[in-house]
Amino acid sequence: MDDNLIKKSVIYPGNGTKEYADGSKVTFHIKTETCEEDPCLIDDSHQWKEPVELIIGKKFKLEVLEACIRTMLPGEVASFTIDKSLLAPYPLVSKTLREAYGKTKVDKDKKPHHCCGMGFKEGLGYPDLDKLVKTPQDLKFTIELFKVAGAGSYEKEFWAMTENERLESIPVLKDEGNAFYKKGNHEAASKKYSEALGRLEQLMLREKPGDEEWLKLNEMKMPLLLNFSQCQLLQGEYYSVIEHCTTVLEKDPDNVKALYRRGRAYIEIFSPAEARRDLEKATMLDTTVASSCRKLLMQLSKMESEKTKQDRNTYSKLFNFT
Repeated sequence: MDDNLIKKSVIYPGNGTKEYADGSKVTFHIKTETCEEDPCLIDDSHQWKEPVELIIGKKFKLEVLEACIRTMLPGEVASFTIDKSLLAPYPLVSKTLREAYGKTKVDKDKKPHHCCGMGFKEGLGYPDLDKLVKTPQDLKFTIELFKVAGAGSYEKEFWAMTENERLESIPVLKDEGNAFYKKGNHEAASKKYSEALGRLEQLMLREKPGDEEWLKLNEMKMPLLLNFSQCQLLQGEYYSVIEHCTTVLEKDPDNVKALYRRGRAYIEIFSPAEARRDLEKATMLDTTVASSCRKLLMQLSKMESEKTKQDRNTYSKLFNFT
């Protein structure tokens, strides 16, 4: 670290080791100010919904910040005055952090609320950051490093994974969901399946629909949709069941599990025609579910009969029919 460009001052000492291997995850609070006699506050992660996390060695866009953290011990609080020549990426990094960690976006055309702001009609959408782009200046960073997790000792966030790690994480989440399901914890299982589906969808966005890789990912998606819909069914989320089973049936119109689960959901929201269509088709396709489907169809007929009686009574009272 160049002492001519970065000046460090320890505010509170830490303890332990500062030999951080690539892949270590550091969690810290960061406060950024101008270096004027009356400093202007730019960022303070204490005002955000959570502290900042950084994976060492992942080529963070503001390299000087990682360099500063590498000089710190866990638990340490230190300030770093950094020359503007090292801070060209800071405005964009700040914008990214603000939006990732929950800072409210400032309207481009609004007058800024803090002293170093200047409004521009074009730019990053934050007047103070637009000013830093136009007129770079030295900044003071106060960093509180309060948690360090060694490489391999924590579950990586999706964004920090390699492409292979992202793909390999999906069956792991599915297995975790299956384990929760077997224990009867349908809510936890549902969350695992949902997370796996979200990751798959992100990977699919990078591929061209219909291409070989996209088709492989879509194939992985089908059993997850079925598992998720089963959990949703048991939790009474019937419209979600219909939505996800429909997605499966658009690809595989004869999928018995999707037909059966969607049919059950249609019964619960009392859509008789749709329920009967799905359950009758499932009965024809698979004799092993025929008995269950017939029971549901009998239940549906009873519900329709009761509904007819209720409607008749309502109309009788309304029109005084005898």
